[in-house]
Amino acid sequence: MATSSENSIRVRRAQKDDAAALMLVINAAFRQAEGFFIDEQRVDLESLLDLLGKGTFLIAESEGRLLGCVYVEPQGERAYLGLLSVHPENQQAGLGSRLMEEAESYCRNLDCRMMDIKIVSLRPELSGFYQRRGYIKLRTSPFPPGVETKLPCHFIDMSKHL
Repeated sequence: MATSSENSIRVRRAQKDDAAALMLVINAAFRQAEGFFIDEQRVDLESLLDLLGKGTFLIAESEGRLLGCVYVEPQGERAYLGLLSVHPENQQAGLGSRLMEEAESYCRNLDCRMMDIKIVSLRPELSGFYQRRGYIKLRTSPFPPGVETKLPCHFIDMSKHL
């Protein structure tokens, strides 16, 4: 359960000096959610810094502590959203939904008209989470080559009009 009240949480754009804290939150969230099918860390510092050079991480924090984040990368009229992460101690308190709303608003303000996401086929609960927010399934795509998984899986590509 969340340890901070909704009012004390602020969302801001991440800076490069946030990279180490981002890496810890992302890996903790994904280890809990995806540990049953993948052993690898979701991100390392190098890949995180690369993403910070391409797009934007919006981070939710309270009292100087990073609680969650989401990555957005505008691509013309479309934007890609990924790495929605809430630290396990702060899950199930609406923070993921708030980060989604902030990310969609951020991209809307950049004149993006569509938001694209990829979810892993082995996590059916994600489909409902995103469908409730207006995302529709478009197609499937392969899981990244070179990423070893314990179970066969693929991505489900979804999109939403902003």
